[in-house]
Amino acid sequence: MSASPISLIAPAKLTLSLQVTGTRDDGYHLIDAEMVTLDIADVLTVNEGERGLSFDGLQAQGLTDSDDNLVSRALRQCGRQARVHIQKNIPHGGGLGGGSADAAAIFRWANYQDLEAASRIGADIPFCMVGGRARVRGIGEIIEPLPFVARAITLILLPFGVSTPVVYRAFDALPPQSDEIVNQLEAAAMVVEPRLAVWKQRIEEASGAVPVLAGSGSTWWLDGEYPNLGERLPGAIVVVTHTTP
Repeated sequence: MSASPISLIAPAKLTLSLQVTGTRDDGYHLIDAEMVTLDIADVLTVNEGERGLSFDGLQAQGLTDSDDNLVSRALRQCGRQARVHIQKNIPHGGGLGGGSADAAAIFRWANYQDLEAASRIGADIPFCMVGGRARVRGIGEIIEPLPFVARAITLILLPFGVSTPVVYRAFDALPPQSDEIVNQLEAAAMVVEPRLAVWKQRIEEASGAVPVLAGSGSTWWLDGEYPNLGERLPGAIVVVTHTTP
């Protein structure tokens, strides 16, 4: 008889600032970032001892059962077998760590705590395993917890994603970025996906504030609450969210 299903919460992460500090000999980029956990989350239902991966929810389009999925890789990494159903609420390719959050939930369930090994599957996974607010360095495996700061964040979710590896390749081809730039991947992401620049201008005109790109994209975010912004940005989904400890 199989064990009863277990429900896991996989919160999104937001990268508030990101500097690329170098590149390792193996090609991985070194970062110095501040990340926070948000109250938007996927929900995983885990049936241990079975197999398979399935999805539903508003952000499930295009996702399929695959050995390359971060959840499948996390299960193999920690030597566990399970059938996992994911209610997808975090956008795929939006820079909010959707796949990383799901993999981190599996690692927490399995009591797997090797952050360095987890970072080799996905650079955002170690932070998602720890959560809260933290300074993140190395390739993502060095987590320095910071005091929690409650803040509201407005997310502008766009109808397309951006590939993180492609953005890093574009970053390598650009001139050095100023240390004063909040997110040093932003310019590279706009090279990879020019529609990001169009949306940045639209958001700035609609809100009166300059948005910041979430990691490698494609989500833009604003500090504070802009509850009526969605009415002025047709084609985007605007979500007011909050940081969580």
